[in-house]
Amino acid sequence: MNEVKQTSGVTLKQIASWCGGAVSHEHESIVINGFTKDSRALIAGNMYIAIRGARVDGHDYIPQVMDSGAAAVLADHLLPPEIPAVVVKNTETALRAIASGYRATMHAKVLAITGSVGKTTTKEMLAAIMNKAFATGKTPANYNNNIGMPLSILNMDRNCQIAVLEMGMNHFGEMSELTHIARPNIAAIINIGTMHIENLHSRKGILKAKLEIVEGLQPGGVLVFNGDEPMLTDLRGKYPFRTLYFGITNKECDVIAENIAYSEDSTTFDVHGLGKSFKVKLPTEGMHNVYNALAAITMALESGAQPEHITAALQDFTNASMRLNTYERSGYTIIDDCYNAGPESTAVALGILGRKKTDGSRIAVLGDMLELGRRANAEHYRIGRIAAQNADLILAYGKTAERIVSGALTGGVSQRNVVFFDSQEEVVKTLLNRTQPGDVILFKGSRGVHMERVLAMFEEQADKKLAESESDV
Repeated sequence: MNEVKQTSGVTLKQIASWCGGAVSHEHESIVINGFTKDSRALIAGNMYIAIRGARVDGHDYIPQVMDSGAAAVLADHLLPPEIPAVVVKNTETALRAIASGYRATMHAKVLAITGSVGKTTTKEMLAAIMNKAFATGKTPANYNNNIGMPLSILNMDRNCQIAVLEMGMNHFGEMSELTHIARPNIAAIINIGTMHIENLHSRKGILKAKLEIVEGLQPGGVLVFNGDEPMLTDLRGKYPFRTLYFGITNKECDVIAENIAYSEDSTTFDVHGLGKSFKVKLPTEGMHNVYNALAAITMALESGAQPEHITAALQDFTNASMRLNTYERSGYTIIDDCYNAGPESTAVALGILGRKKTDGSRIAVLGDMLELGRRANAEHYRIGRIAAQNADLILAYGKTAERIVSGALTGGVSQRNVVFFDSQEEVVKTLLNRTQPGDVILFKGSRGVHMERVLAMFEEQADKKLAESESDV
């Protein structure tokens, strides 16, 4: 089945009623076919959401989007009368109100996913499974915050059967806002890590913030928790909802993975639970992806998917970009995990690097892990020690990454093979000088460090170097 992506017949009058906005009588019957806040991504017939950001004011692009075929604009001040617009006090607040109003018109079962790591992968797995049997919409890419998730809802067909939503947060109250908009029928917390601990103070704080997802759960809803996470195991019966657990080591879970086996580029395991038993093959590696798959499988079985839908979707699964994607480039094996980084996900990525079979060297290019607060120095040091067990050469970049160097040296790496940089260009220069085709290179760092730029620069220079060497033959 194909994923549904377009909004069905929403008029400016409806939009204004949902957000308390003003629209002129001559424009209120205009129909919108989708919503965007990005002027570059606008499709003719879309409503453009003009948002005031820290550096850019979306209102400045209104003339451009109208020339590109925008059907209307959501703005925070009056516009020339020829421009169809809904005018509100605050466009971000209005966007969320519009999404909430639109959600009330949808017939979909909403499946919501949160957790410290693995949200996007789990969302992609679940959407792939559900799409085998139902008309399914999902949050694109990483649209999981209080702007992205409402936009995701608004760009789903109101007649879709399943809506798979990813929910992220980094402060108290944000998950509460998201879940009241989405009003999920099934909500999953897949893990509790240390991402955003700077704002939430402790893992208990992270748990409290994640559990806000329960506030919007609909009557008759279902909660899904990781039964191998000690902070989640005692929640059965705490809420007036059916609660399901998935896990590997905790045999009391409702859905269990057993007989897990790894190969170079795939993972197989048996699933038992909810009256079903079947074998799954993932074209990815690592225990973390078994957990991601188990969360998706539990939600899928509870939503009416059959084992054949699950096995077919997961054996062909392709992860979202910049998330532990492994590929060959100019003779190198690249592990692209640039999207984000925390202690848990970085340790996983380093373990995968360490298990890679190669006749060359294993290189870890590690950027800062952000939002760790007082734990930043200790966690970077710990990651350095883990890197020492899995990499032959460690290149660290960022303000706190010097602690990775300290940890790696303590872990036994020679001083020559662990280097700190404060320039991305210097990282790339050293990579080109210290590596050769046949090596395996992991790129990993927090979103704010932009390790994808280091990867792009390296690939460009490696391609050029390979072309020059071939022309000399």
